[in-house]
Amino acid sequence: MSRVLSAVASHAALQPNSQAIRGQDIALSYADLAKALDSAKTWLEAELANVPRDAPVAIALDNGPAWVVLDLALIGLRRPCLPLPQFFNAEQRAHALADCGAAAILRAAQPGEATGVRLGGTAVVAQPLTAPSRQLHVGAAKITYTSGSTGRPKGVCLSLAQMENVAASVVTALGATYAGAHMPVLPLGVLLENVAGLYAVMLAGGAYFAPPLRALGYGQDFKPDIKQLADLVEAQAITSLIMPPELLRGLTQLLVATGRRLPSLRFVAVGGAKVAPQLVEAARDVGLPAHEGYGLTECASVVSLNTPTADRSGAVGRPLAHVDLRVAADGELIIGNAPFLGYVGEAAQVGAFATGDIGRIDPQGFVAISGRKSNMLITAMGRNVAPEWVESELAAQPEIAQSVVFGEGADELCALLVPSGTGLGETAVAQAVARANAALPPYARIGRWRVAAPFDPTRGELTANGRPRREALAAAHREFIDFQP
Repeated sequence: MSRVLSAVASHAALQPNSQAIRGQDIALSYADLAKALDSAKTWLEAELANVPRDAPVAIALDNGPAWVVLDLALIGLRRPCLPLPQFFNAEQRAHALADCGAAAILRAAQPGEATGVRLGGTAVVAQPLTAPSRQLHVGAAKITYTSGSTGRPKGVCLSLAQMENVAASVVTALGATYAGAHMPVLPLGVLLENVAGLYAVMLAGGAYFAPPLRALGYGQDFKPDIKQLADLVEAQAITSLIMPPELLRGLTQLLVATGRRLPSLRFVAVGGAKVAPQLVEAARDVGLPAHEGYGLTECASVVSLNTPTADRSGAVGRPLAHVDLRVAADGELIIGNAPFLGYVGEAAQVGAFATGDIGRIDPQGFVAISGRKSNMLITAMGRNVAPEWVESELAAQPEIAQSVVFGEGADELCALLVPSGTGLGETAVAQAVARANAALPPYARIGRWRVAAPFDPTRGELTANGRPRREALAAAHREFIDFQP
């Protein structure tokens, strides 16, 4: 039995009128949610009657109660779910559907189209697909595609137990009282929000406010409008958020510039890319209770997390209760208990998983990440440099919104820099680079830099959690990176 569904049933029995899910124009109590799940399962059983039980069913919906109900209903039916993030382009989406052999896609009804069912205020249809079936890993409950460092997403098969272990450990680490009212600022198709946000809140008996992404001001660059985000947090008395560093930086800058405060927030988890300690400090200075964490898709999202009662600057927290984490001789972090089932179309994952991240664990159990093993640069002088380290110093400067560092085999490091405001000129950016360089040893300083357009996931330049896709950015700026003065 699913721990999340058991929790929903328990909350429905013990606190039936407590709010469970809210959308922009609709709210469901836990009793309402339990009934909606029963209705959704009945509808899905009929719609999927001719679909093999081990064939994935895709969800391609905006954030909202319907997404939540369908995801939980598929768990109840023990059918594999394929979440499709809205920022996937047509090619990535088609690849994910075909790669895992998805047999149906759950989407919003188009104007004039016959409605299959109405869930949480959204008219939903189940569209059959004709992709050839694929043999998935036994026990796969969710297939999540991560764009990683290459253009074609890679499917990770996760069991329900693996995901619920993460959610339960998050609740254990924070305490159920931190559930409160949580709002996703990432698409629900992103595993981090799906597991550490939605499932954790359901386990703890909190309220999950999931407005459509347009309510957060998401535009073509697939970034929310920071003011709209802050307005929703204030209006809905949101107590917790999960966000990448770029959004934390934007929210911090808004509060600094306006003097606003968001007192309802009790916990803001930040991760997905390396976070500069200065950014966390700046966020806390304006009342944002930011805490850095670390995770991987292959580990069903969160691996370690700083909390209000166990926090260390420059670290990503202690490993969650269910995680067996050690450091190999070369500094690579190894997850000892098999964290995922395997990649779609590849052999099953057996035994320990090498994360590809370089880090250390201090005597108090806090984990610190230096960078990706595959990203490590070796300069012309033979010095090893983790680009994430340099990028975190650049990101600590208020004038710099995004950065990516290159320099393999070069005499000096170079960087692509995205200014934090359209009015910032090269002088302001140069001063920011100089401040970052002052905090770095000579061999790790930026020698050359170029102002670039904002990195965009729809152009394949960012992963779902905000990590730069270095190969794509390098290909677009090859003449700058390879330039020899």
